[in-house]
Amino acid sequence: MNFITCAFLGFVVASLGSITPSFLNLTVVKFSLKKGKKAAFYLIGGYATVLFFQANIGAYLSSVLMENSEYIETIQKLGTAILMLLSIHFFRLYFISKKEMQKSKQEEDIEKSKAYAHGVGMSLLNTFAIPFYFTSISLLIGLDFFEYSFLNSFYFSIGSTIGSFTLYALYATVASRIKDKLTFLATKMDLVLGCLTGLVGIGNLIYLL
Repeated sequence: MNFITCAFLGFVVASLGSITPSFLNLTVVKFSLKKGKKAAFYLIGGYATVLFFQANIGAYLSSVLMENSEYIETIQKLGTAILMLLSIHFFRLYFISKKEMQKSKQEEDIEKSKAYAHGVGMSLLNTFAIPFYFTSISLLIGLDFFEYSFLNSFYFSIGSTIGSFTLYALYATVASRIKDKLTFLATKMDLVLGCLTGLVGIGNLIYLL
């Protein structure tokens, strides 16, 4: 398989995964509104760095775990626990920051390194990424659209990184252009994130039980 084909598949898969509401793109909107678009782009840079490796891991696991399904359940259990902890964390942030956000609606400055590190941390906590890439690549392999190899995985990861960065950057740009319309959403963002991660975590728990 050539570079263009693998990169294109990665771009499409990552774009489809990034366009749907998740705590990552909602956090991009929140950062763009509260910290500014520049900080949001550094945040996205942190996302992209981790997503590159997550796509590689997902591709590798797709060639291994399809024959060892018992490991998938272990990954699902760990992901569910992390989602529940994230939900509690976001609810805590919402109630702590509620009064502070009401006092000031101005953009807050944040160091580039902190924004990038925050993006890396959030992306590492994203338990959807590796199972998502694993499932997507397994489907592509089953349809004979993708053949796993280290080089193909590398090309795929480059495309997926570009696709994710593009979609998240679009979220950041749109948020900054319609700031007034999204102010109310920004004040409720942690609450939305808490509900979203909590519901998915409960859904995963019910599925496992």
